[in-house]
Amino acid sequence: MNTKRDYVNPVVEQRADPWVYKHSDGYYYFTASVPEYDRIEIRRSATIQGLGEAKPVVAWRKYDTGPLSANIWAPEIHYIQGKWYIYFAAARTTETQDGLFDHRMYVLENGSANPLEGKWVEKGQVRTRWESFALDATTFEHRGELYYVWAQKDPEIEGNSNLYISRMENPWTLKGEQVMISTPEYPWEIIGFRVNEGAAVLKRNGRIFIAYSASATDHNYCMGLLWADESADLLDPRSWSKSPEPVFRTCEETGQYGPGHNSFTVSEDGEDVMIYHARNYKEITGDPLYDPNRHTRAQVFGWTEDGMPDFGIPVRDGVRNK
Repeated sequence: MNTKRDYVNPVVEQRADPWVYKHSDGYYYFTASVPEYDRIEIRRSATIQGLGEAKPVVAWRKYDTGPLSANIWAPEIHYIQGKWYIYFAAARTTETQDGLFDHRMYVLENGSANPLEGKWVEKGQVRTRWESFALDATTFEHRGELYYVWAQKDPEIEGNSNLYISRMENPWTLKGEQVMISTPEYPWEIIGFRVNEGAAVLKRNGRIFIAYSASATDHNYCMGLLWADESADLLDPRSWSKSPEPVFRTCEETGQYGPGHNSFTVSEDGEDVMIYHARNYKEITGDPLYDPNRHTRAQVFGWTEDGMPDFGIPVRDGVRNK
């Protein structure tokens, strides 16, 4: 088991659903859900650890009413074809609670070299097969094609969200087939809610890996793993294998609860790093979604002899072990 600990956690406090992208300019760019769920912030640093002290810049704020007016969740920042894009989910404010969790997926674009500058332009909603609960989109390029992976509720399938993949016509438009590659089925995926969400893509060792998160957002939240051969048809569900057990989960011994909604980057030395959120306590008062203390954490991980990622266990807070 990999136990190397290069970072002092938490890296950024009260930032859930963290996304870190290392750009060709050498900077790490960071965005995440803020506790108020009312805006999208980005920040950058020359080091992962430095993201905690980096000054956040507000890229976009929610509207007072309408479809982009509530629960701004899980932004991700990507650099695609020479421009910056932020993918995020937003709900609508209504007189009842119905709209607050009726999310759709949206895209912002910025043509500046530095995404902390310039103007973020709304490119609109990413339209999928259904008008239903949808969130946690991510993108990746493979063999000249741009792909989109997201979580959505299929009205015909019991549960809250499944994982889907599609090719993209451009960074805000899907094209062609939309295929389900995972649905909550194992006991650890259906605690509290039947959830597969928060996909993050990693390409290594001739395979494409998709880590994702499952179950309710309390201490039961955990990570699963899908993988396909890099030469396979990624739009064929049969190309994807799925771990029958979680690959990263709560560890009472190290005091880390509900780890998940991760992203992948590389360390300053080129090692693989997983960025994720977790709490350092188990008992939560009220709805876990409104508990602000899911903190951003970073952890170097290794690989097994057969080329699979070995995430180990979530390390203790405040530990550096060089």
